[in-house]
Amino acid sequence: MSSLQDKESVLRSVVRSYEKMAIAFSGGVDSTLLLYVAYEELNNNVVALTSYVPMTSESEIIEAQEMCRNLGIQQILCEPDVLSIDEVRMNDPKRCYFCKAALFGAMKQEANKQGFIYIADGTNVDDLADYRPGMKAIQELEIVSPFLEAGFTKDDIRSLSKELGLSTWDKQSNACLATRFPYGKELSSDLLRKIDEAENAIHALGFNQVRVRVHDDVVRLELNVSDFSLFLDDNLRNEVLSILQMCGFTYVTLDLEGFRSGSMNASIKGHK
Repeated sequence: MSSLQDKESVLRSVVRSYEKMAIAFSGGVDSTLLLYVAYEELNNNVVALTSYVPMTSESEIIEAQEMCRNLGIQQILCEPDVLSIDEVRMNDPKRCYFCKAALFGAMKQEANKQGFIYIADGTNVDDLADYRPGMKAIQELEIVSPFLEAGFTKDDIRSLSKELGLSTWDKQSNACLATRFPYGKELSSDLLRKIDEAENAIHALGFNQVRVRVHDDVVRLELNVSDFSLFLDDNLRNEVLSILQMCGFTYVTLDLEGFRSGSMNASIKGHK
């Protein structure tokens, strides 16, 4: 098994091999490390591409902009109207494919205008284990994935981020906000923003990972199991209830399995 240092060496070699690269940059754990390493290796031959769509947390956009300003990296914002795509708006099981195709298509177009041929994303080895139809769109558009080429897992990304002093090393994973809803639930900008604000408010109470999964008028709240004792504090629990009830939810439940990525995919296991 390769050590983290070996993987880092391979990652840097892979990045250098592209000579000039545009990074799909969300401000999350994965893309932050990729952008940082790419900037170290390629300097001004790097540009950050950030998609600004309703499925993206507002706080992520702000943090992404601040990081690019601090590093002095050029950032391009892309705002494709993904909710105008029926399969995306209706949260089709293949929503991610159509959304990624629109997002990366728009980013690729902008990057090409700036003279960048290669667009890289933060896909890592662990992403291959979940149901991710968007991977097909990434492959079709010939987006490169340096973390995959170097064999990086999510833990590797966090560990290297910590070693390099990146503040995002222990940042909660902020997956697409559409993943908070069952497939077939119609999405809107207002609905997605409401969930974003609720999660941010609960996260600010001291919870590390927060997912507000919506099932009609019932919320299934996912927290790290280690935070369950924190949730049982009467004052904190009442604050969480108040936040979610103000969002219009009648019932609030705590998922006893705790936080886990892709839990909404349980209903379509085996779906192709």
